[in-house]
Amino acid sequence: MGKSSKDKRDVYYRLAKEQGWRARSAFKLLQVNEEFNIFKGVTRAVDLCAAPGSWSQVLSRELGKDSGEDTKIVAVDLQAMAPLPGVIQIQGDITKLSTAEQIVSHFDGAKADLVVSDGAPDVTGLHDLDEYIQAQLILAALNITTHVLRPGGSFVAKIFRGKDVTLLYAQLKTFFRTVHVAKPRSSRNSSIEAFIVCLDYNPPVDYVPNMANPLMDVPYDVNNPIVGSNRAIVPFVACGDLRGFDADMTYPLDIDNAEPYQPRDPNQSPISPPYKKALELKRSNFYNNII
Repeated sequence: MGKSSKDKRDVYYRLAKEQGWRARSAFKLLQVNEEFNIFKGVTRAVDLCAAPGSWSQVLSRELGKDSGEDTKIVAVDLQAMAPLPGVIQIQGDITKLSTAEQIVSHFDGAKADLVVSDGAPDVTGLHDLDEYIQAQLILAALNITTHVLRPGGSFVAKIFRGKDVTLLYAQLKTFFRTVHVAKPRSSRNSSIEAFIVCLDYNPPVDYVPNMANPLMDVPYDVNNPIVGSNRAIVPFVACGDLRGFDADMTYPLDIDNAEPYQPRDPNQSPISPPYKKALELKRSNFYNNII
């Protein structure tokens, strides 16, 4: 199936190319902001696991738009990312203290107002394993967030909902006064993906930021249940205009009969895709030589 077929199947994929976003995930952050107004008053923001950069694009376009204030945005990822105007890039590991120190140095010693993370592991299809690995990634993002986020700040991250997710909610509630789970309209209903929206950062008085904790290592079964005040139940919110597009539907292309439909290329190709070596071999006629 070609690009035209993908455009027909996924309206947000098509809209992302038409509006200049690097990925369809840009709409997810925009719809979370519509519901929770997380961009209000933000002048310093951090995008963790940023590549290919669609969330950094959203931050660059939206922050300071109404207030006119100067903003600073720092994007962090292990992979290289194509440059974006107004975005400072760090190619680093979010589990390293040195990365947190770099982020703060770009803010001239101040702390961020907002930290976002759209990172996710390469899924295996084994839901329990995928949910656990994703939870560990969120906790790694939370660890570095405790080093770089100011009191009262906000944290937004991708989450995979599963049977043990309330343990993760409980740990997040330790650090934030308000925690919601958001399901943007642009996120497919068939996906276990959602977004944890943590507002008003308020860590325990005696908490000292440490890259070694919190870790999701508490057994969570009938032999060691989490009960009472330690068990957190967080609201689940659908966001995005319900009159808008449905991510699970197929929409017809807007075609002018006078001209054939021309599918667009992605706005930003991957810098270091997994198939890069295969492309290089193909260009060197390696395949032709071995056939």
